[in-house]
Amino acid sequence: MRARHIDHVNLRIPADGVDDAREFYGDQLGFGIEDALYAADEKPFFDVRLSATAVVHLWPTEEFEPPTATNYDHVAVVVEESLDDITTELYSAGVEVEKRLDSPLGATGEAPAVYVRDPFGYRVELKARV
Repeated sequence: MRARHIDHVNLRIPADGVDDAREFYGDQLGFGIEDALYAADEKPFFDVRLSATAVVHLWPTEEFEPPTATNYDHVAVVVEESLDDITTELYSAGVEVEKRLDSPLGATGEAPAVYVRDPFGYRVELKARV
């Protein structure tokens, strides 16, 4: 089997966290929110559209438990902007940068990254393109 790329990741969020998720992932980070089928009760989750080929499914549930090992429970997203541009955009959107690394190793190689925390405790790594 030859994998091409990750299609999606599933993350649980609190049942009452939908508006916070829309604000953080959609308004503050600028990713697309696809929630028409969720709003119509046709599926139990909605999508954060990262790119044409990748989404994060967010599952509102009463069984949500915040992550405790946030170095493990995180999503890394390669973005087109430079680290300085990413940081400026985050600051303008009111998102606190938790950490900045010059060259963490990921699937595409070493590249600078910043780390932010979503409203549910998940760490989001925003990594410059190699």
